[in-house]
Amino acid sequence: MSDVLFKNAQVYRDHAFAPADVLVCGGKIDGIGPDLTAPAGCEVVDLAGLSLVPGFIDLHTHGGDGIDVNAATAQDLDKIGAFFARHGTTGWQCSILTDTEEQTLWCIDQAKAAMAAPASGAKLLGIHLEGPFLAPEYKGAMPESLLRKGDAALFHRYQQAAGGAIHYMTVSPEVEGMPEMIAQLAGEVTIAIGHSGADYETAMKAIANGAKVCTHTFNAMGLFHQHRPGMMGAALESDIYCEAICDGRHLHPGSVRMLLKCKGWDKVVAITDSIQAAGLPDGHYKLGVNDVVVVDGDAKLASTGVRAGSTLSQDTALRNIMAFTGHPAEDVIPLLSENPAKAVGLFGRKGSIETGKDADLVVYDSDWTVRRTIVGGATVYQA
Repeated sequence: MSDVLFKNAQVYRDHAFAPADVLVCGGKIDGIGPDLTAPAGCEVVDLAGLSLVPGFIDLHTHGGDGIDVNAATAQDLDKIGAFFARHGTTGWQCSILTDTEEQTLWCIDQAKAAMAAPASGAKLLGIHLEGPFLAPEYKGAMPESLLRKGDAALFHRYQQAAGGAIHYMTVSPEVEGMPEMIAQLAGEVTIAIGHSGADYETAMKAIANGAKVCTHTFNAMGLFHQHRPGMMGAALESDIYCEAICDGRHLHPGSVRMLLKCKGWDKVVAITDSIQAAGLPDGHYKLGVNDVVVVDGDAKLASTGVRAGSTLSQDTALRNIMAFTGHPAEDVIPLLSENPAKAVGLFGRKGSIETGKDADLVVYDSDWTVRRTIVGGATVYQA
């Protein structure tokens, strides 16, 4: 791995841009400051007129570039990562949709292999289980016959097979046995609550028991009523992180602004929830066992017309949130970098440009188009 000195960039640190050089050695950020000197043999890259920001982290995605996570080999997962790198993502979690135990274990094996191999793009950081402990009434694209009541033993079988790589799991608080299971597992995996019609009290109990995130907030959940605030009210009132799909379809721009006003900019995590159709034309695709039709970039189940993931990328989410809110990139970047890293316990090594952290970086031009993506100090994409 070659060392590199990035010169003359506008570097994003402490929620602001300032001119600086960034030295990368051994895949880590080794120095930040004005007029740094390149060590012997170090490559020098001039980024004058460009911005250098922390790499984006997508906590919730089902694929892209024609590949569905539930059917993806380790090599396919690497191809997804290469696609993501073109859009400013340097790290991601593969979201395994509710499936049979056999297929879920196969997906886990593929993810483990991909995580252990060198990445040609964005690095696969862990596994997100979306189910099977979900409420049938809010199943979305989940096959109802495979949904389960709380079963900590099943999770532990999956986690043992994953070698601890399941970092994130979405559950419905009202599912039988779930409040106790959340309390039991909260120290082992980041629990998100979603796909749920839970009442306020049940959702608040799940949060008190250790749930840390709300999955695709406002989507696939019971909505707020002044007499029955439900899970939506609990998510907005509490201090948990809230995922948001900012494609302009899953959330009206006004809903994005309201979420940010309620939660604060430090508690919203911009995800894609993308499917294999991301980056491809309209047409017929798969999401797990489901047939999906994409029209005008909008993905819906062929059987019911229910929205089924998105075709969003994280660089588009950045530009969308800037447009929705009128806020500059300085305010929006943490939603895609710092906040997701903090939500799943990665901020010690990812999510910001600081000495000693992994050199996961993205170069943007003045139009907020990705020009270069760096993962572990290595350039994996260059426009």
